Amino acid sequence: MKRVCIVSKNPVKVDAVKIAFMKMMPSESFNFFGLSAASDVKDQPNSDSETKEGALNRLTNAKQLYSDYDYYVAIEGGIEKQESGYYDCFAWVGIYHDDKMNFSRSGTFTLPKKVGDLLDTGTELGDADDLVFGRTNSKQSEGAIGILTHDVITRTSYYSETVCFALIPFINIDLYL
Repeated sequence: MKRVCIVSKNPVKVDAVKIAFMKMMPSESFNFFGLSAASDVKDQPNSDSETKEGALNRLTNAKQLYSDYDYYVAIEGGIEKQESGYYDCFAWVGIYHDDKMNFSRSGTFTLPKKVGDLLDTGTELGDADDLVFGRTNSKQSEGAIGILTHDVITRTSYYSETVCFALIPFINIDLYL
């Protein structure tokens, strides 16, 4: 049975990774472990490059802390302010397996101005969502994507699809030598 280190204890991220691995490798058996490792970036990454760097750092730090896993998976959510003044929201997923690493970026969506105004003050996205939409701890449940799409796209499905993209080279090994 292969061991998967999910570099997060957030239940949404843990579930997203489980779903993706089961979809992409249905004949494999896995044990999943939600563990913490530092991103070494701000709690709320504010650019595409900083968000990807956070995912990379989580993978690197997890590999050093927990050396006995077959796969390491990190999901880092980020925002970036656009010229329009609105913020875009997205995530980077990194996967490490057999001395190979691959990354995939989620789709991007635009956050409402009221949320962006709070982001401008340094408020993290999850806290801004809670304040604007009257929620509690939405970052561990529906998140901005679930709130804004009325759960047509859940935070879990949003992340799990991106994990699937990052797994492509690991299920097509002969094509990615």
